[in-house]
Formats: sequence, C-alpha cells, structure tokens
Amino acid sequence: MNPIEWLFDAQLVIGDQVVLWREIVGNLFGLASALGGLRRKIWAWPVGIVGNALLFTVFMGAVFDTPNPVNLLGQAARQIMFIIVSIYGWVRWSQHRRAGGGDTPAVEPRWAGWKVRVALGLGMVGGTLALTPLFRALGSFEPVWADAWIFVGSLLATYGMAKGWTEFWLIWVAVDLVGVPLLLSAGYYASAFMYVFYGAFTLLGFFTWMRVQRRAAAQTQPG
Repeated sequence: MNPIEWLFDAQLVIGDQVVLWREIVGNLFGLASALGGLRRKIWAWPVGIVGNALLFTVFMGAVFDTPNPVNLLGQAARQIMFIIVSIYGWVRWSQHRRAGGGDTPAVEPRWAGWKVRVALGLGMVGGTLALTPLFRALGSFEPVWADAWIFVGSLLATYGMAKGWTEFWLIWVAVDLVGVPLLLSAGYYASAFMYVFYGAFTLLGFFTWMRVQRRAAAQTQPG
C-alpha cells in the first residue's frame, strides 16, 4: 500500500468513534497555514491548499464512503473555495514581496475601514440567507444555515487575509463559534476540536497583526 492509499484509508478508533487520519492531517495542514498567515509567510497559502484537498474528501463522507456517511456541503464546497482564493492570495502576497525586496513581509496589515466592515457584515448575513435553501435542496446536514454561515464566512475571511485586512481574524472567530457545535453534531470530532483551537489562535492572530500595525505607525511618525 502506497502512502496515498494508506492516508486515504487509515482510521483512528477512539472508544466507539472512528476518526479518519485524513481529517486530522488536513486540519494540521490548516493549522500550519494559519501559523504562516500569522507570521505573514507566503508558504501559508500552498500549505493550506494541501489541507483543503484532504478535507474536501472528508466532508463528502457519503460520496467517498467514509465511516461518517454525512455530507457537509458547505464545508466541502469551502475547501474548493479556499483553493481558488488561496491561489489569489498566493499571487498577491508574492507580488508584494517582490515589489518590496526579499526581506519585505508578504503583506502589511491594515484596517479595512468602516465601509468595508459594513459590507463584510452584510455579506455574511446575505450570503448565509441566499445559500441556506440551496444547501438544503442539495441535502446538506442540518442546521443548514450553520453550514452556509461557515462557507460564507470562510470565503470573506480568506479574501480579507489576501487583502491584508486585520479584521479577517475576527471573521474566523465568528466562523468558529458556529462551526464547533455543527461539527460535533455531525460527528466530525477532530475538526470540531481543531475549530476550538483555531478560535483561540485567531484571537492571537488579530492582536498580533494589530501590534504590527501600531509599530509601523509609530515608525512613520516624525521625531
């Protein structure tokens, strides 16, 4: 059995619960990507893409005949969305790095501004309302609005990271607050545990980027 076949089939049994190693490994890649984003490293994007590909096969449980035959369409679709937006972020951060020289951070954190914040809030609510009936019609796991909320929030947060908006970390907090109970109810325990960890990590990321902004502002002040 080659490593890819092993990774696809390997399972971890904890009591009466079966967890796919793909789910664990995919989330670890996601965590590594978040760490890279915290440090504003370009490698955060390709590392995240690997995790997204693995988690797509996990959340389409009924399609890939996994021990957990539940399809979370929003969770699965957001992995595809992650890959698309991550390519955009990868290119954008790479261009910024080349323009500033080899030692320049891949992105300079900045506030999005109130107009963008309002647009992001309306996008979260409006996108959730628009996608909920679609995901329900496709047979996603209930409560479907939570799946839609996670998908829309993930899209906006990833786009905000690519743009360098510090507020994107707070969007992740909103995603995690809904994601943990949804994943627990659907039986995706490894991902639910990682969401709890992500929640604390995203708050750290927010305050870290905020400090970077303050230092940059202090350095540009005269005297």
